[in-house]
Amino acid sequence: MVKTGTLDKVDLKTLISVTADTIAAHAEELTALDQAIGDGDHGLNMKRGFEAVRAEADTFATKPLPDALKAIGTKLVMTVGGASGPLFGTLFMALGKEISAEPDRANLTAAFGKAIEAVAARGKSQVGQKTMLDVLQPVHDALLQGKTGLEITDAADNAAAATVPMKALRGRASFLGDRSIGHMDAGGRSVALLVRAVAETIEGQA
Repeated sequence: MVKTGTLDKVDLKTLISVTADTIAAHAEELTALDQAIGDGDHGLNMKRGFEAVRAEADTFATKPLPDALKAIGTKLVMTVGGASGPLFGTLFMALGKEISAEPDRANLTAAFGKAIEAVAARGKSQVGQKTMLDVLQPVHDALLQGKTGLEITDAADNAAAATVPMKALRGRASFLGDRSIGHMDAGGRSVALLVRAVAETIEGQA
């Protein structure tokens, strides 16, 4: 996600392991965020999904990158559950549909943009409604601007923090109206965690 021509050199099994570890380490935090304005199961659901992906890492790693991402997305849809399963699953499946087997930064950026569009369509949502899109879009913007991995992760973290003062207009949190203000969106926080894990791993192996 950082330098042109580096993504294809990164070991997919390592990426799967790092992302699963990251979600597991923050599962309680994510659940606490979701308890404030959602169903309260986001952390456990995400942990279950990424552990299911980890369990099949050997199989995924034998596939070309596009097929691996689509398979991971399908697994997340089947195992995460709730509203997050279809949304995070769609992100990975759409990314796999658009990305090349040996992507450069331009291809990754374009594919990521298409994946964001797919998530927006699936969730019938848009930027500014206090959802994971409010973190995904700034990450895409940072990619377009040629930012470094550190700058991209900072953009993701800042975008997640920026969901705190937002009023939720989609999802379970939207039922709370103004009471949704003052809490970070759990899906946005998950995206920021995943972006940091991936970016740091790619920079470390590049």
